[in-house]
Amino acid sequence: MNPARLFTASCVALIVTAMSFALRGAAADAWVVEFQLTHEQVGWINGTAFWGFTLAMVLGGPLCDTLGLGRFAALAFFGHLAGIGLTVFAWDYTSLYAGTLMFGIANGSVEAACNPLIATLYPDNKTTRLNHFHVWFPGGIVIGGLLAYALGRLGLGWRIQFASMLLPLAIYGWLFLRQRFPRTERIQQGVSTRAMFTACLNPLFLLMVACMLMTAATELGPSQWIPSILTHAGASGILVLVWITGLMAIGRQFAGPVVHRLSPPGMLFVSAMVSAAGLFAMSRSSGGMLFATATLFAVGVCFFWPTMLGYVSERFPRTGALGLAIMGGAGMLSVSFVLPVIGKFYDQGIATRLPANTTIAELGAAPAGSESALQWAGIQAQAGLDSLGRVAALPAILAVIFLLLWMMTPKAPKPHHEH
Repeated sequence: MNPARLFTASCVALIVTAMSFALRGAAADAWVVEFQLTHEQVGWINGTAFWGFTLAMVLGGPLCDTLGLGRFAALAFFGHLAGIGLTVFAWDYTSLYAGTLMFGIANGSVEAACNPLIATLYPDNKTTRLNHFHVWFPGGIVIGGLLAYALGRLGLGWRIQFASMLLPLAIYGWLFLRQRFPRTERIQQGVSTRAMFTACLNPLFLLMVACMLMTAATELGPSQWIPSILTHAGASGILVLVWITGLMAIGRQFAGPVVHRLSPPGMLFVSAMVSAAGLFAMSRSSGGMLFATATLFAVGVCFFWPTMLGYVSERFPRTGALGLAIMGGAGMLSVSFVLPVIGKFYDQGIATRLPANTTIAELGAAPAGSESALQWAGIQAQAGLDSLGRVAALPAILAVIFLLLWMMTPKAPKPHHEH
């Protein structure tokens, strides 16, 4: 067993997972036009990746211990391969839906295998190492976003952009090949399956699952819509997403000192406050200010996902791989619902802003640079930004919960030094 190679392979697998998020976000407008879809339909397609993720995690979590982590790594590889193929050759709504579902199952298999793998490889430093692993979720979005931007400028469409994921797919497949995977931490500690399920019924654990529904929706719901919405608001939406996720990657790389200074509940409280402020400010910005408000949003959501997983793994170690799977699955499931909801808010916002006796088709067909085209861009920008602002209610609720949790958490004793 080579822990460094297993960790590296896990990181590259997460890069493929994250690239798919960026590339789907960049392709949203092209799908609306090419397949004649509404924004809500695109939301359902993209949401499929999230509930497919949940399906893989919830079914895979209890089986990781018995089937082994290696089998789930293999499932991730072949699921990604099938998802890329189906998406690249998609011909309608149903084929896009199926390809995105395969991606979701593969992405969930990555998390189902790699979160407990890393917790097992680094039992004394879980939160920090999980933050280092999850650097590559925003890192992969940066890679995917820059690829989408560069290939788009070269005139290469979304199908070529999706095919670019074959390279990192081949790399992580080779890194995992013929590696011996450790038994999970729960198996090593002799915790029974019954004890694992019982631990998952702890009221505080269930509260954290409920919070995960909201933290994930706050982070990933707006992120999937930002490339489409912000482009109409006077900024390059894909570059704003790259900026957000680049800041998140840097933040997660240096998460260790912050975790030790604030404690996980304190970090989650601050994250919720800043996330709410960032979304609210973004919904009232345009042009260059979008980068400033996006920075605030990035700082807010930066530590949400890995800190939630790290806190649960440290606070409830007997929940094992199942606990991590429930947390990750709950998070992704919530995003699968929030994406079409944001899309519906977007459609409704457009409909209420249309001038009398004017249709979407008429404004959308206006020549570029014309007064009607500018009016159409403004309507889309206002409707889209308002839909993002409505998500700010979620981190506002979380801030109250995490503050109470932080206040109830016993302070760690200061180290005693002998003289």
